[in-house]
Amino acid sequence: MAKEKEKPAEAKPKKEEKKAFKPVQKHVSKMTGKESKDFKGIVRLAGTDLDGHLDVRKALNKIKGIGHNLSASLSIGASSRLGIDPAMSVGELSEEKLESLEAFIKNPEGSVMTFMLNRQNDPETGSDRHLIATDLVFAINQDIQRQKDTRSYVGWRHSLGQKVRGQHNRTTGRSGMTVGVMKKTLKQQAAAAGEKKEEKK
Repeated sequence: MAKEKEKPAEAKPKKEEKKAFKPVQKHVSKMTGKESKDFKGIVRLAGTDLDGHLDVRKALNKIKGIGHNLSASLSIGASSRLGIDPAMSVGELSEEKLESLEAFIKNPEGSVMTFMLNRQNDPETGSDRHLIATDLVFAINQDIQRQKDTRSYVGWRHSLGQKVRGQHNRTTGRSGMTVGVMKKTLKQQAAAAGEKKEEKK
């Protein structure tokens, strides 16, 4: 018989211990040490709290009603009109610059193409405007209410709580429906109702 070679005992890999559950924390920006004395960690702009470390373009993108493309063109317009560098962090801006930036965002005449505005040919004024934050939410609610009042098809669908834009609704959008009742419970209820009728007689 051939001698069996003895293999050195290999260390079995240890099972990894389960790590304790750590809740995911929201991103909290920490001071980097490069901030000036006037730096603000949280900046309020157009009714929205913004992280002061974000540059102007990214900060504008966080405001409701302003997307990527519009924030890019607004930051370019702010640099040419107001002298605000788009790469500058929002926390470094003075109060006067923030006020002028907010006024510019609410009324960006001439610096933004008309097709980028979210309120073109406004039904009330007939002008091209751009609404942000709470003004946008209020205007959308008013538009829906106007549709309901005029009894248009769109308003009718809104009042029914159904899809408005022609989507299929046979299988989707079934929220709020009652859960199917089990047959067993139905039989028990029917038996209980039958017993009560017999007792009354």
